[in-house]
Amino acid sequence: MDTPVVVVGAGPTGLMLAGELRLAGTDVTLVERHARRTGESRGVGLSPRTMEVFDQRGLLRRFGDVETSSEGHFGGIPVDFRVLGRDVRAARTVSQSLTETVLETWVRELGVDVRRGHELVSLTDGGDRVEVRLRGPGGDHTLTASYLVGCDGGHSQVRKAAGFDFPGTPATTELFLADIRGVDLEPRMVAHRITGGMVMVARLEEGVHRIIVSERGAPPRRRTEPPAFAEVADTWKRLTGIDISHAEPVWVSAFGDASRQVTEYRRGRVLLAGDSAHVHLPAGGQGMNTGVQDAVNLGWKLAAVLRGSAPASLLDTYHGERHEVGRRLLANTRAQSLLILGDDEVRSLRDILTDLVRYEEVGRHFAALASQLDIRYDVGGGDNPLLGARLPRLELTRGTEETTSTRLLRSGRGVLIDLEDVPWLRRRAAGWTDRIDVVLATPRDIEAGGPVEGTSAVLLRPDGHVAWAAPGSHHDLTMALERWFGPAR
Repeated sequence: MDTPVVVVGAGPTGLMLAGELRLAGTDVTLVERHARRTGESRGVGLSPRTMEVFDQRGLLRRFGDVETSSEGHFGGIPVDFRVLGRDVRAARTVSQSLTETVLETWVRELGVDVRRGHELVSLTDGGDRVEVRLRGPGGDHTLTASYLVGCDGGHSQVRKAAGFDFPGTPATTELFLADIRGVDLEPRMVAHRITGGMVMVARLEEGVHRIIVSERGAPPRRRTEPPAFAEVADTWKRLTGIDISHAEPVWVSAFGDASRQVTEYRRGRVLLAGDSAHVHLPAGGQGMNTGVQDAVNLGWKLAAVLRGSAPASLLDTYHGERHEVGRRLLANTRAQSLLILGDDEVRSLRDILTDLVRYEEVGRHFAALASQLDIRYDVGGGDNPLLGARLPRLELTRGTEETTSTRLLRSGRGVLIDLEDVPWLRRRAAGWTDRIDVVLATPRDIEAGGPVEGTSAVLLRPDGHVAWAAPGSHHDLTMALERWFGPAR
């Protein structure tokens, strides 16, 4: 093999996956057709769950001071993240280009082989290896790898070349996006329905505004080039009455509301993640965030299979867990599309939902959807509410040091947290200490009814989800360790 894994696409998903693999000790070759980063930012903002994921890997501090907010929206209907916890916040204006800069710096520090200016020409899954033909600055060449992962976006060449089925619905309308300088617009961070369509304004870095505009009834067009800014400015003026034609366009794009998902996330030795596997209206910036979380789910599993500590069947859980997440993502973005882009008959539905969200349980449901904190995997039965969910960030005391549950995941390994000094737990886990860390720690300031009240221990997978908890798991600790981390040493 030339490399254990080839990852195609150096957007946030591909970069995150390459970093996860390298963190787990697996060599990876990351190929990208663009010779340099474009600086374009299709996605803006980090969901509360993605912020937790970046905190788990020590990456959050690399973004510097970012504007955060406890406010979100579902189809333009405001939701309050504070119903999920007082510290639950989203990063409002982090550009995709900054996310890519942070992640590429990280993966290069980890030693990832990044090859820009290399485009996929073809691939062949031979059953025991994948042959990947690339076209680069020196001409065509072939790499052989154990696995290939397509992270190359909605028009994925990997998906097409490997023959994945990609059912769904085509776009029914067109939306414009433009980042502009030289105008002062009132921020409308939530999509606003107005007569004739929808508009949205977000303030990015100093002097730059992002606008999104959709004129009701505008048909989708097959474009080979981005729209001219004059077309965007004309649409904006028709809908708002405001002339922005004098602004300086930084970036202009058009997109639609197509909704598609592959039927399988893995075919043999080829896997898909991010927009390669699912496309949808980018409502609430969920696409980029979901792609990053796809990568964090897949990386540790693929690395474990490659180093032989876990069976290849562990990869089946990637499809089992993330395909369902993608299905629910498409369902909620289709619903948001109707609320945002639907005709005036939708107004009554919006009014009713706006009233319902004021009820705590309903508000909690929509906040969990928008924050991506509602994801729960099937890790085996039990009545502990933590099972399968991500562990909320805990403040912990470890010996004489203070730490957090997210900091314990910095190495990308599993973690068994003993919260009540139970010696047999540490003895039982001894055969897996080459793959997991066993930590004795005490929660600080436990809240009544808090996430770990009544829980003596939790086993965390490298992605931060709880694989086992005591009391309350139907499986014992040994079974959970074998399922997620392979046989004992």
